[in-house]
Amino acid sequence: MMEEMIFNLADTHLFFNDLEDCDQIHVDDVSSDDNGQDLSTYNFSADGFHSSAPGANLCLGSGVHGGVDWMRKLAFRYRRVKEMYNAYKNNVGGLIGAPKRETWLQLRAELEALTDLWLTHSLKALTLINSRPNCVNVLVTTTQLIPALAKVLLYGLGSVFPIENIYSATKTGKESCFERIMQRFGRKAVYIVIGDGVEEEQGAKKHNMPFWRVSCHADLEALRHALELEYL
Repeated sequence: MMEEMIFNLADTHLFFNDLEDCDQIHVDDVSSDDNGQDLSTYNFSADGFHSSAPGANLCLGSGVHGGVDWMRKLAFRYRRVKEMYNAYKNNVGGLIGAPKRETWLQLRAELEALTDLWLTHSLKALTLINSRPNCVNVLVTTTQLIPALAKVLLYGLGSVFPIENIYSATKTGKESCFERIMQRFGRKAVYIVIGDGVEEEQGAKKHNMPFWRVSCHADLEALRHALELEYL
């Protein structure tokens, strides 16, 4: 049910129907093709985005494929996605509307009950990190970028993950994303990888980053405790 809601939000509000085959690693990856045009009255449904780039290979693995005009339309969509995320990251209910909001709140409550408040405990740790002036949360996920953004919003994590700090490893793998993050924040920054998968553990090891495994409640509690005591 939650998965259905994630893809519904992605399709309805984040152009996933248009962008599924034009997936990017980061929301700003095509921003250089954006001419800054005012989009307040722009009609996305009638701009010829699909007709100007026919065929199955709209986007190639290395990035994108299309003429200048089509690339600009692609960039417009990612700009609007960014605007929507930033506008509703603290008010997802306002984005999805009243009937869906009730379903969403009920789903969230059921998930919390089933997982013994996993999300609540996770959010406490992430909020602690986010509250520090010299620390940031960065998310690297194997989910495609647009559904990942929808997922972050629906799980109420938009306030602790700025959209600029969300990377999709679908095309390149997590290690490549780690490298990119290190290039962005610099080699002198301290990186701590938190996760439960082999891929992120191997990537962390390769880049000499400490890896904090979180696969059960005790791990999560230990992480929060270490953060509160400023061991991390």
